[in-house]
Amino acid sequence: MDIQVDQIAPRAKKASRELATLSTTRKNAALLQIAQLLEQEKPWLQQENQKDLVAGRAADMSDAMLNRLELSDDVIASMVKGLHELVNLKDPVGSIDQMTRRPNGMLVGRMRIPLGVIMMIYESRPNVTVDAAALCLKTGNGVILRGGSEAIHSNRALATLLKRALEEQGINGDAVQVVGVTDRSVITRLLHEEDNIDLVIPRGGEGLIRNVMENSRIPVLKHYKGVCHLYVDKAADIDKTIPVILNAKTQRPGTCNTLEGLLIHEKVAAGFVPRIAEKLAEAGVEIRGCRKSCTLSKKIVPAVESDWGKEFLALIISIKVVADYDEARAYIDRYGSHHTEAIMTEDYEMAQRFLSEIDASAVMVNASTRFNDGGELGLGAEIGISTTKLHSYGPMGLEELTTRKFIVMGTGQVRQ
Repeated sequence: MDIQVDQIAPRAKKASRELATLSTTRKNAALLQIAQLLEQEKPWLQQENQKDLVAGRAADMSDAMLNRLELSDDVIASMVKGLHELVNLKDPVGSIDQMTRRPNGMLVGRMRIPLGVIMMIYESRPNVTVDAAALCLKTGNGVILRGGSEAIHSNRALATLLKRALEEQGINGDAVQVVGVTDRSVITRLLHEEDNIDLVIPRGGEGLIRNVMENSRIPVLKHYKGVCHLYVDKAADIDKTIPVILNAKTQRPGTCNTLEGLLIHEKVAAGFVPRIAEKLAEAGVEIRGCRKSCTLSKKIVPAVESDWGKEFLALIISIKVVADYDEARAYIDRYGSHHTEAIMTEDYEMAQRFLSEIDASAVMVNASTRFNDGGELGLGAEIGISTTKLHSYGPMGLEELTTRKFIVMGTGQVRQ
């Protein structure tokens, strides 16, 4: 094993101890420095990113994946905006709550502290490199970032800027490390560094997550696939429902909070299916449906078993007509990925039932699944969307990247 790779985790651990004590002012200064360098070095970043895009096209990468890979002007502007927004968010580190006085006079409270060192393993989307680094920096966590081989040039370039920004602010550059090699054995080696790494967050396909789970000696928090559904209840406002579905499916079809499956109550199917099929087809969406939905619109092709519960990450959607809410819930229980589930209904009791009974990191009433995002939910940027419940469920913002320790303030008390 290359000595540089072998030293990644120990160096990150050492740097994390220094980072944990940094003031909010210094952390924010580093974030602003990163934003400045992203703007300043944009032509070079895009030149390096172009190498990945050329290789991706040569490898017949899908349009959705190429879209996730590109560091366009808009993507870089979004990263810069996110950094500035993060600067304005409250730093959770060091905050104390639940301070109570015990009968013996001691004060007992809980203080937020960094988790330590976080390793994130992800595919494509090099903007994740900056988002994750920034969140970990703000929360005082060291971070090791291992992007996919398809984004290697982009991530190496971003690593250069991140390290430069930290060091220009007098911060140990080892606090943010990007693994700049594509050898997969490096991941396995790092997954055994339980003494130096505190949490692993895999973000990508099912194969990646399964591999991490099977090989890690470190606690794993899964950012699993996004098989998101929307159930059109018999009490749905159809005019309100159509634009919500179009937004959820077509705004950015390659993201994890994109709508993949549409469930429609049979009492509204006859009038609704032809309308929504027409609108989806106009937007370039391929529709794969159950037998009943196919009889209602020629725009729908018959679905096969593998279409149910599939994360298409493309302009493809599955449609199924269901007898009632109970059938819709059973379908979601079977095929959902605990990411995002939505209902369109004007029935208050049905909406409340959906909210309480559906198990997902975000459950929505009369809103697009695309809102399951840290920024849209008021968290600022997020490192991913946890589809497991320990220790976080849903978008992981600043607070989710910290834990709490007990603090005790006494006046000489001893236990009796």
